[in-house]
Amino acid sequence: MNYEVFKTDEQWKNELSEFEYHVLRMAGTERAYTGELLDEKRMGTYSCRGCGSELFKAETKFDSHCGWPSFYKSLDNKAIEYIEDKSHGMSRTEVRCAKCGGHLGHLFDDAPQTPTGNRYCINSVSITFQAD
Repeated sequence: MNYEVFKTDEQWKNELSEFEYHVLRMAGTERAYTGELLDEKRMGTYSCRGCGSELFKAETKFDSHCGWPSFYKSLDNKAIEYIEDKSHGMSRTEVRCAKCGGHLGHLFDDAPQTPTGNRYCINSVSITFQAD
């Protein structure tokens, strides 16, 4: 896929920490309950760590008790790319930043307590937070 923000692997490795690169560019996952943004409660905007594209508003964040920041709605459906993921013997929907292709996490439809029924399960290391 051609992304608006394209960088070589070497450029990504120079701009991201080793762990950020592992998650964003290699589709890795941080351990549950270890992400710095899991307990963030302030109002603001969550953006892609790789390119700065705005992805989620804080008012759509909720405590899903899964160990990763969870959101029930993306800021703009065009900001997220959805990819079928059949790895690890499961069928899931991977979510990536549509602007740079960075791996963010997965989307599940197992949150009936939310207005959409969706749970975007996002790695803290793949996003940044800007308070209002």
